Amino acid sequence: MGGASDATVSEVRASPPSLFAAAGAHCPVDYDGCMLADGKTIMDGAFSCAMTVLGIDTGGTFTDFVLWQGGRLRVHKVASTPAAPEQAILQAVRELGLDPARLRIVHGSTVATNAVLEGKGARTAFVTNLGFRDLLAIGRQARRALYDLQPPPAPPPVPPELCLETGGRLGADGSLLEPLTEADLDRLRAELLALGAEAVAVSLLFSYLDDAPERAIARALPPGVFVSLSSAVLPLMGEYERGIATWLNARVGPVVGGYLDRLSEGLPGARVAVMQSSGETLAASLANEAAVRLLLSGPAGGLAGAGHVARAAGIERLLTFDMGGTSTDVALVDGAPRLTLEGRIAGLPVAVPMVDMHTIGAGGGSIARVDSGGALQVGPGSAGAVPGPVCYGRGGHEPTVTDANLLLGRLRAEAFLGGRMPLEPAAACGALARLGRALGLTAKPDAPNAEAALAQQAARGVIDVVNEHMARALRVISVQRGIDPTGAWLCSFGGAGGLHVCALAEMLGMSRALVPERAGVLSALGMLAAPPGRLLTRAWLGALAARTDAEVDEALTVLAAEGSAALAAEGVPVADLTRTDSLDLRYLGQSYTLNLPWRGRAATADAFRDLHIARYGHALDLPVELVNLRVRLRAPERAPVLPVMDDGAAPGPRPELARVPGCANAVPVLRRGSMRVGSELEGPAVILDAVATTWLAPGWRARRDRLGNLLLHRAEPAGG
Repeated sequence: MGGASDATVSEVRASPPSLFAAAGAHCPVDYDGCMLADGKTIMDGAFSCAMTVLGIDTGGTFTDFVLWQGGRLRVHKVASTPAAPEQAILQAVRELGLDPARLRIVHGSTVATNAVLEGKGARTAFVTNLGFRDLLAIGRQARRALYDLQPPPAPPPVPPELCLETGGRLGADGSLLEPLTEADLDRLRAELLALGAEAVAVSLLFSYLDDAPERAIARALPPGVFVSLSSAVLPLMGEYERGIATWLNARVGPVVGGYLDRLSEGLPGARVAVMQSSGETLAASLANEAAVRLLLSGPAGGLAGAGHVARAAGIERLLTFDMGGTSTDVALVDGAPRLTLEGRIAGLPVAVPMVDMHTIGAGGGSIARVDSGGALQVGPGSAGAVPGPVCYGRGGHEPTVTDANLLLGRLRAEAFLGGRMPLEPAAACGALARLGRALGLTAKPDAPNAEAALAQQAARGVIDVVNEHMARALRVISVQRGIDPTGAWLCSFGGAGGLHVCALAEMLGMSRALVPERAGVLSALGMLAAPPGRLLTRAWLGALAARTDAEVDEALTVLAAEGSAALAAEGVPVADLTRTDSLDLRYLGQSYTLNLPWRGRAATADAFRDLHIARYGHALDLPVELVNLRVRLRAPERAPVLPVMDDGAAPGPRPELARVPGCANAVPVLRRGSMRVGSELEGPAVILDAVATTWLAPGWRARRDRLGNLLLHRAEPAGG
């Protein structure tokens, strides 16, 4: 395997089959089908043993890797390098001993997201119709605080001097109201040269009906300028949302392109694909043109991984929470992740198709502090990768969630990341004790170690607060949408998810939880599970009753042909694509839509009524309006076959015992690989693996299934 060593790499095939067996045993796994490394031949979707494919998820604290090579999976982590994210990837490729020329990469990137959040990007001009210069500044005139009658003015997303106007206005029926003249184009070109614009976003009214004026502007722009057209980025109704998406795409496109160019230069010969926010992959050579579609690139990989693992385990409905170092992403996966056109980032609407999730600033690195009113706050500020939590020993001094879990015994200082990164409990204790004193806490007079007792009180408060934040987020994605979470499995992943899964399940009244094998790098595994694909959306406004089935079928077929041509250019055989058609519908006069599979006009209208009742509790006696067409094209799933555990090994050594604050008796500490398939473990217990830790709380039991996942069940309450 090249220059990789046990100190930096964890190999995963099949874990040993005894409850306390020795770690490291493997068993053979059979694989069917193949996909050539150049991505041009896809058969039945499973990975070939001859392939070398690397899934990458770049996070705020760590960059995670899952490698498929020689018919086996290997996992790896390195500290992220936020200033130059490609450096962490290049480091890992060296440590894994990989030859870039023989490597295929599927990458979930935060580059586009971070550029938006940090207000970075190319100097971008916004071009729209005459009289609409302030379109993005006006927005929807919605107040952030409903009852704040004098809100402070928010800076416009685009500085006024970078907002330009031109002719070429269309009417709502697509007719030309104002011509686009050569004089308009000459003036526009001169203004852009004077502004020194590096990128241009062109968003004309009703351009989704006729893109000719936008294309004429693009041809007239100075060479070397990055151009985004709203008719290509988001051909939907809503001039504000379409304009924002086009401007974001233009602003971060050069940033994404520059990053991928540097990555490609560092990995000559490697074939790189990037995860889209909708859950399909896109060739890296096209990613800068679709940068706005990468804003949930990493989280989409996590949902792809969770769905892949759940299907293999025979589980359908999941509530997922991905807790990393900086944030927590929660979502509902009912067979597949839901998609939305109503996502937001940095307070801006991002109306491109993306996985429907809710994100909060709560992660292992979230900083705990006392606010001006004396209350404990956790997050959204994070210690990040540098300096990181206090216990990392890298110069951090503000206590974090990771420090609290360490002090409560749920993280083991000597076993963090498989022992490759020892933690410093004394440093965490000092930071949390300072927090406790700031909160006015006091230790009992008879406490043998007052400093430690004070720190543990503060640590419990930190965990309680961050758990409440995450439980509230899970309720937003379930209860507030009319979905009862008690019938679902709570699926936790990310580096910190397993430490909180039992508490969150209890807070939502759930009795079942899933902690996947390789949970700490599940988003990277999801990159391998995601197929190439496209999700195309086109506005087509009109009464549903006024359209015939044949007309809708023809419009959907035209849209599908566009996506098929794009995928064929990437080497994906069109004959292998799976096509799913759907419509965005609403009652006449409504602003929001519901997405329904297309099954013919009558059946789809009936399904819309039923879904409206399920979602909102009522139906309306109004015409149903068709707003958007959607077509989803996907190549066959090409995920690696998950290894199956052998359940016939003899028992191994007993687990270690450790004192855990709050538990009267010593708690077993064992490695996940030592758990026999089918055997149950009663909580409390600490379950370790190379990339994450699971805290099995009192009242819970864990069983390891044939795929290595931990299936957690809450014990029935007394008398229940």
